[in-house]
Amino acid sequence: MTCPRRLLGSGLDRTRIKWLAMVTMALNHAAAGLMDPSDPFYEAAVDIGYFTAITMCFFLVEGYRYTRSKKRYGMRLLVWAVLSQIPFYMATGLNSLNMLFTLFCCFMILYVKEYVEGPKGEGLILLFFSLTLLSDWALFAPAFTWMFSIAGTDREKQRKAYGASAAAFALVSTLAYAETLPWPEALIHGVCSTFGIVMSGVVVTCFYNGEKARPGKKENKWAFYLFYPAHLLVIGCLKLIV
Repeated sequence: MTCPRRLLGSGLDRTRIKWLAMVTMALNHAAAGLMDPSDPFYEAAVDIGYFTAITMCFFLVEGYRYTRSKKRYGMRLLVWAVLSQIPFYMATGLNSLNMLFTLFCCFMILYVKEYVEGPKGEGLILLFFSLTLLSDWALFAPAFTWMFSIAGTDREKQRKAYGASAAAFALVSTLAYAETLPWPEALIHGVCSTFGIVMSGVVVTCFYNGEKARPGKKENKWAFYLFYPAHLLVIGCLKLIV
């Protein structure tokens, strides 16, 4: 399958896609924190925001593959997860850990997969999968990460990973909606909930050019870490005012 990357010239670099992910994340959190679920735009904003989690899992796998220091990479995730926890609670009101903690667990799954063999390794991987039950995007994010790690740099395998992710998410979402809605309506909502995941698949597998940033531009690796708690803090403060 050939994707029309030429429609965007040389394609999209990692920095541009990450900024797109940050915008959709802010949209998701703003909707969840500030909008009434009965608002007709609420579900659309939340579904579009699902673009972010799977995109970050993809780039986590890529970042793990190319990082110069796995120790520093893992510590960054853990430190910023701690710093983001209060803003996360302010914005969402959820009694769970934030997405950076989930990504740290995903990082540890990749680390164990590479360096620890046998039953001990399998046990540790199961442990880190289980720990995500305490945090945002429980089980889904480590599953995304695992599939992307297996897919490697093979675009066709990456598309299959995205397809499997979207199908699993649609199934779980449909079952959740079916608790309050008739099955046909629940199925429609379940399928629509995959919009962000599908769009991430299109953007990453069709338009990502594999570059960190445009020629002459520097990738700001701190942008996502700073943006995450900052936008949550803004939303949390707005909730207090409104």
